[in-house]
Amino acid sequence: MTLASDTLTALQHYLKTQVARITASEFYQNLLLMPFFKRWAILSGLFLLSQLLVFGSLYLLFGKIVVIGFFASILAGLATGVGALPALFFKNISNNLFNSMLGAAAGVMLAATAFSLLVPGMAYANLLWAGKGIYIVSAGMLIGALFLHFADRQLPHVHFDSVSDKHLMSLNKIWLFIIAITIHNFPEGMSVGVSFGSGDMKNGVVLAVAIALQNIPEGLAVALPLVGLGYNKWRAVGIATVTGLVEPVGGLLGITMVTVFQPILPVAMGFAAGAMLFVISEEIIPETHADGRSRYATFALMLGFIIMMVLDNMLG
Repeated sequence: MTLASDTLTALQHYLKTQVARITASEFYQNLLLMPFFKRWAILSGLFLLSQLLVFGSLYLLFGKIVVIGFFASILAGLATGVGALPALFFKNISNNLFNSMLGAAAGVMLAATAFSLLVPGMAYANLLWAGKGIYIVSAGMLIGALFLHFADRQLPHVHFDSVSDKHLMSLNKIWLFIIAITIHNFPEGMSVGVSFGSGDMKNGVVLAVAIALQNIPEGLAVALPLVGLGYNKWRAVGIATVTGLVEPVGGLLGITMVTVFQPILPVAMGFAAGAMLFVISEEIIPETHADGRSRYATFALMLGFIIMMVLDNMLG
């Protein structure tokens, strides 16, 4: 755990240094001296200008589908912040409610993985390599699972079930947990991008909705421990939101990769599916049963699966 602690300390020091540099800059100081509405008008204008440049560049380089997919991955990532909002009003929630939320998220992800990644992935693979689709996608799944396995081994973090009330006073553990959430959000965003990159808008929308629903309890899981540690509630919500904003990075990588290199699409869909199944099995389901059997979480998982299956069928 020494390496993990050293890495975390170095990361925190780097972030503090960057924040200090920004707050000491002349632009920031002048911004603080401005009237409230003028300040936020300038910030809003700069934000909108940056988005215009980003989305405009993507549209010119790759076309409409990439812009839509990137925007969908942003919305899915922001759902983490939406899930964190109850932390503004509560310091904790019941285990049954939280486990049910995670169970439903697992069900949603399972259905989305099956119907929006694996099934279309095999169909695309069969078009390229007749009769070999299942093997191509299976290979991608194993690569995705191995990728997260080695990421888990190499990057410092703790798992869902390591964070409980008795750990609330351990700031390092909470921040390692936040790193874990951030790591796992990357392949989720990538799965949204890959799905849109296939050109199938329906699958892309279904998967983006699934990831957004799954991010809601994750945001709550990040924000509540921070509030318990005495963090400002809005700051805790902000940190939870930032953990989800790694998803657009994965989404952009996934969608541009499969748009430029169409033959890797089946492998990429298998990769995203394998990574998501790894997260479900390694993190989410064990957490819902960490305190013993959880019948609430089991039925919530089934309900989440059914809801996503119906949504997929309706959009199909």
